[in-house]
Amino acid sequence: MTEIATKPLFQRLALVGAGLIGSSIAHAARRGNLAGHIAITTRSPDTLKRVRELGFADSVHDDIASAVAGADLVILCVPVGACGRVAEAMKPHLAPGAIVSDVGSVKQAVIRDMLPHIPAEVHFVPGHPIAGTEHSGPDSGFAELFDGRWCILTPLPDGDANAAARLRAFWEAAGSTVTEMEAEHHDKVLAITSHLPHLIAYTIVGTAVDLEESTKNEVIKFSAGGFRDFTRIAASDPVMWRDVFLNNREAVLEMLQRFSEDLSYLQRAIRWGEGDKLEEMFTRTRAIRRGIIAAKQA
Repeated sequence: MTEIATKPLFQRLALVGAGLIGSSIAHAARRGNLAGHIAITTRSPDTLKRVRELGFADSVHDDIASAVAGADLVILCVPVGACGRVAEAMKPHLAPGAIVSDVGSVKQAVIRDMLPHIPAEVHFVPGHPIAGTEHSGPDSGFAELFDGRWCILTPLPDGDANAAARLRAFWEAAGSTVTEMEAEHHDKVLAITSHLPHLIAYTIVGTAVDLEESTKNEVIKFSAGGFRDFTRIAASDPVMWRDVFLNNREAVLEMLQRFSEDLSYLQRAIRWGEGDKLEEMFTRTRAIRRGIIAAKQA
């Protein structure tokens, strides 16, 4: 059970973006008393209106300046392609000593785009909570999203260690298990564990979309577990995933090449009836699922 802090870890938490992750951070922060004040800003007037209706923020702002003013923790919850623009917009309004972070699943590109706009007296600690669903928008958030899930921090080599420790404490209090790694390594790991599976899911579901109408209707009607799971993954936010692939292209292309080679191997085994090769592959990959279950990430 997540403990409730007797004293907020941060006085003012500013969230830029109120989708699944942003709204869930707000819920988790409120559940654990992690921030004295939760401020939210987003570009969409409709989203701002809905955040006000849902009431999980203490203040809702239509401009980034008033949202981040006085905040000691600012977290960008926007598509990775927008991080640089947002950092530039909020730069003049950040308080000295504030910690700025993000939730993007690509780290090298985010650091490249944001770092030039982070003032010298502000601490930049990139982050990535490994949690999510196929849903998006402020209605999709919930406090338990991060419970028992990993959060990866990629502190800069010359960054402030105390700032990283404070952000680690925040994510741990939100329910996450926190680890640190270099940004380049993060991007390669996520390319195979997250980005490539999403690319495959989008492709398979896209293939079904292009089938003749009668067959497509039957595919939808008789969807078994495998295809159903692919459709869940492929229902994720298209803008977010467009930016992920464009900003982690090198690592994704490397993993895609490896996958293509393995797929060709299986294709040949099926064509030539080499059951022993198929069974060997399936036996090796089965162990991965058991490892995921053992790690309580299933």
